[in-house]
Amino acid sequence: MHKIIDGKLLAREILEEVSDSVADLASAGWQPKLVAIVIGDSAPVALYVRNQKRTSENAGIEFEERAFSGESTEDEILAAIASMNADPRITGIILQRPVPDHMNMRRLQSAVHPLKDVEGMHPSSIGDIVYNDIRLGPCTAMASVELLKQTGLTLEGLEVTVIGHSEIVGKPIAFLLMAEGATVTVCHHMTRNLAVHSRRSDAVFVAVGKAALISGDMIKPGAAVIDIGINQVTDEDGNTEVVGDADYESCEKVAGWITPVPGGVGPVTVAILMRNSVIAASRQKEHYEARFGTIPMGDTTLRIAKSAMK
Repeated sequence: MHKIIDGKLLAREILEEVSDSVADLASAGWQPKLVAIVIGDSAPVALYVRNQKRTSENAGIEFEERAFSGESTEDEILAAIASMNADPRITGIILQRPVPDHMNMRRLQSAVHPLKDVEGMHPSSIGDIVYNDIRLGPCTAMASVELLKQTGLTLEGLEVTVIGHSEIVGKPIAFLLMAEGATVTVCHHMTRNLAVHSRRSDAVFVAVGKAALISGDMIKPGAAVIDIGINQVTDEDGNTEVVGDADYESCEKVAGWITPVPGGVGPVTVAILMRNSVIAASRQKEHYEARFGTIPMGDTTLRIAKSAMK
């Protein structure tokens, strides 16, 4: 009997915990606040930012969008990020993707202070995972691993195949799983005999961006399938739907657990962003208090607090 892993339910549970933590931080004078940096005009980005804003405010987190022209220079964005880094009233910075072609995304992401890296994309955040500090990491990767944990499978010694090796999803998933004691195989476009790897695994993560890449005959009976792909497909009648990288119909018949698309990884990713925001705010509170004692945000010691972030 297969079990559908309900991402919406898990997201609600995470957000309830986040709301409690936000209330505790706010009562201590540390109201979490996220700032989303948007460069240029993009309808999908605008939709995602509205979703972030709604979720943030429902959890009690302040949210602000700062929009920049697509003609802005990279140095202008770097200066804006430096200003946000220095402002302790801002506890999290989200750099919306994509950015214009004339900007270096890695350079911009690296400019965000590690203590405000709620997306878990800063090189130091990725490095923490390598050293088994998995409290904060890339949101989609962490969401995917959280969904696997919902199966109740013991991660220690679990045979896992990760299909896709991107810097923000596939690779972080592999490191997060290794930190939990799993045995991980990472596959990509140069992997030979992909099905050989996926069939022997207790869990398969797929994040490639190719609809129906994984079929039921590529899955070991009873395995968990965590589908991270998001693809728009149009049938011969012109009807469009969103599907994952796994062929849901055939995989569902074989898998022990499977995530739906939509309704699986997506909602949990946003919830993890909120959880990362709480962790980031808590770390900043600890950072300031370790150096200067109790410093509620926004009081007359703002200048001192700014210097502490340098």
